[in-house]
Amino acid sequence: MRGKILLQKIREAFPPKQAQVLEELFDFLDELVKVHDFNELKAIVAEIAKEQKELAEAQKRTDEKMRELAEAQKRTDEKVKELAEAQKRTEEEIKRLAEAQKRTEEKVKELAEAQKRTEEEIKRLAEEHRKTRARLDRLSQDFGGFTRTYSYAFENEAYRNLPKLLKEKYDLEVIERFVRTEIEGEEINFFAKAKKNGCICYIVGEAKLRFDDNKRDFEKTFKEIEKKVQAVKKAYGDVEIIMLLVTHFAKPRALRMAQEKGILVVQSFEW
Repeated sequence: MRGKILLQKIREAFPPKQAQVLEELFDFLDELVKVHDFNELKAIVAEIAKEQKELAEAQKRTDEKMRELAEAQKRTDEKVKELAEAQKRTEEEIKRLAEAQKRTEEKVKELAEAQKRTEEEIKRLAEEHRKTRARLDRLSQDFGGFTRTYSYAFENEAYRNLPKLLKEKYDLEVIERFVRTEIEGEEINFFAKAKKNGCICYIVGEAKLRFDDNKRDFEKTFKEIEKKVQAVKKAYGDVEIIMLLVTHFAKPRALRMAQEKGILVVQSFEW
């Protein structure tokens, strides 16, 4: 009975071939060994069964570890695949950036060419401007010469007619003729010694072809006359000064501004 139970345990613990070998072994030993020896053999078999079980457990753990490694390898493969896709996208982006850089370089080249053409055009315009300025300067010199000639003629005419007009209109008697002169570094267009109400005075005048009512121009003209007046006072002392402005034409508002400053205005049509 015990032998049958043992054989049943062997069949359960070992694979069929091993179990068959062990059964044959037990049959052989049953004839050769004693009960004591058989008990020792049983212990050995039990130890073998235990080790076989431990090996089975270790194999099971190994299988689980292999499965885990397989899963890890699968995840690694997926990660590698993702990295490969990312690398592919990176290479495509680099290619796109390279194309964009190429287009940028071509655009920069076009801009450089355009800048070169612009600089050449500016150079050409500068040369044209220089030539135009030269022509204008020549015209200005020609016109300035004409203006000065006309101005001198106008002043010369005024020198002849002013004494009589000033006497009749302002009771100013010119006792030393009008001259164009320079006093203390200031050029004076009309300068004369005169008498008014029995008192000696000096006439200091400026010539303008046209006396407009532009306030800025008037202030400039007034300051110029004032400088000439101060030069005369510096040269002749604290004498009475009559300020005079001789012009071809003066606007009414300009006449009023001059009157407020104490300036006599004589227009050419008056003589």
